[in-house]
Amino acid sequence: MATNCLVTGVTGYIGGRLVPKLLEQGYNVRVLSRDASRLQGRRWIDKVEVVEADVLKPETLTGALDNIDVAYYLIHSMSGKGDADFHKRDMQAAQNFGDAARAENVARIIYLGGLGNPDDELSQHLSSRQKTGETLRASGIPVTEFRAAIVVGSGSKSFEMIRYLSERVPVMICPSWVYSKVQPIAIRNVLQYLVSAVEKPETKDQIIEIG
Repeated sequence: MATNCLVTGVTGYIGGRLVPKLLEQGYNVRVLSRDASRLQGRRWIDKVEVVEADVLKPETLTGALDNIDVAYYLIHSMSGKGDADFHKRDMQAAQNFGDAARAENVARIIYLGGLGNPDDELSQHLSSRQKTGETLRASGIPVTEFRAAIVVGSGSKSFEMIRYLSERVPVMICPSWVYSKVQPIAIRNVLQYLVSAVEKPETKDQIIEIG
């Protein structure tokens, strides 16, 4: 019997590219979105089951994870200037999702978080990404957490920004943060990790740094 996978964050860069990779492997795929109309035009839309739900509204998650074996959690809040509540939203969303997964006896959650030493002084955004993983694990569902830094690939914000600058600004004065060392990873490699984890039970309850 084919594995049933649920993918969240499908309107995002990684989630939208993960769906066809799972379909190629023969998995049954259900996608979760707050607004299903935003998925129209996706090449895979007729090959998946679509459910409308909002992880910040737990009542909408009822039945969304029914009969799901593996749930991909690819949701995180993007904090804007003056947005002091994004961390609270991240934690509430992860708790709601974990509770719903436990209620439906989901076998495993696969989560893509952020790379960084938790003992260091992490940014609010990166700290929230890692605490999201902790909140998902608190549900009691086995979690495979991948931690990555910048994901690079055509169409990603990081890639397109660098390409735009290199094509239009041959010489520029850079702020000090551009000299910060990072550990980028290609989108194709991230997708390979996310897909292969389904068939690797030894990754359950593991935090795996990739890059």
